[in-house]
Amino acid sequence: VETHAELAVTLQEVAEQEAVTPQIAAAEQEAVTSRVERLASSGIHFIPKEYVRTEEECKSIGDAFEKEKKYDEGPQIPVVDLKGIDSEDKEVREKCMEELKKASMEWGVMHLVNHGIPEDLLTRLREVGKTFFDQPIEEKEKYANDVASGKMAGYGSKLANCASGQLEWVDYFFHLAFPDDKRDMSIWPKIPTEYTEVTIEYATQLRSLVTKVLALLSLGLELEEERLENEVGGMDDLLLQLKINYYPKCPQPELALGVEAHTDVSALTFITHNMVPGLQVYIEGKWVTATYVPNSIIVHIGDTIEILSNGKYKSILHRGLVNKEKVRISWAVFCEPPREKIVLKPLPELVTESEPALFLPRTFAQHLQQKLFNTIDPDQALTK
Repeated sequence: VETHAELAVTLQEVAEQEAVTPQIAAAEQEAVTSRVERLASSGIHFIPKEYVRTEEECKSIGDAFEKEKKYDEGPQIPVVDLKGIDSEDKEVREKCMEELKKASMEWGVMHLVNHGIPEDLLTRLREVGKTFFDQPIEEKEKYANDVASGKMAGYGSKLANCASGQLEWVDYFFHLAFPDDKRDMSIWPKIPTEYTEVTIEYATQLRSLVTKVLALLSLGLELEEERLENEVGGMDDLLLQLKINYYPKCPQPELALGVEAHTDVSALTFITHNMVPGLQVYIEGKWVTATYVPNSIIVHIGDTIEILSNGKYKSILHRGLVNKEKVRISWAVFCEPPREKIVLKPLPELVTESEPALFLPRTFAQHLQQKLFNTIDPDQALTK
């Protein structure tokens, strides 16, 4: 981590670069309205001010590879082995459930191993996603989304967040992956040709894993096995939204973030990546960098499960770093309840005099609006 003085010098260099070479600054500004990949490949040495994080944030941002090397120096994201969940031995099954419960309550994030999804399928998923992003930007633009008009699905770049006013160093491809009757196949990539087959197979297998994890979380709350799945929409209405995040190399990674600090609004989020470090979670007052665990899938508890569990399961604050050396790609699947059909509130079995409801009732759409656009009346806001 840079010292305060070093950080001030670096921030000053950005300002001086824009002042001394206005033509470069103008070119960079034009790129800001386009794609981060185009900006990253333009040969710039200084990132535009729109991507520079606040001075306070920059104090904790550093090189992802260096931070990963220091992984053993602090708390580590737990690894939960699901192999025992189908054991005939009751004690083995209960031990597995307790490990997942503990990780969900104390961290809100974990590496899942022996999760049942074949490694060769994860490899193929990463290959087809990378092949899509390896295409020229002009080809990818054929799938461009239009957030302003409400067309979220497709190829895009993060717009300025109304809370921070800053841009994130990431392009992405976003679409609904499951259930099949709700997919809009017209916006799925045609290249590579295997994209559809591989993504559908992954979404189908992942949906089974979602059921298994929700069942374990239900049992961990001493509820019936199907309870949480039913509360988030069940097989018919729970949506699996796939977002492939593409983080180009960044000339000043100590000043930028691929994704700013946030909690997920989803019930659960499942992540695989191309083994390039970048994910950080905030725990015990510090940012912890996730290392690569072979054949694992990262799982986040989202706001939806935190609300239903009345805060027993934690929705973890996390962010994404970038680096100078390698492109990072991650595949995140957000498991979202139907937006208007279900009212999210703490389950009555989990509310007592000593543990009153921590969250006010709201639909998923209301929660999403409040989180992303801050348009909900503050009196309706969660107490979180």
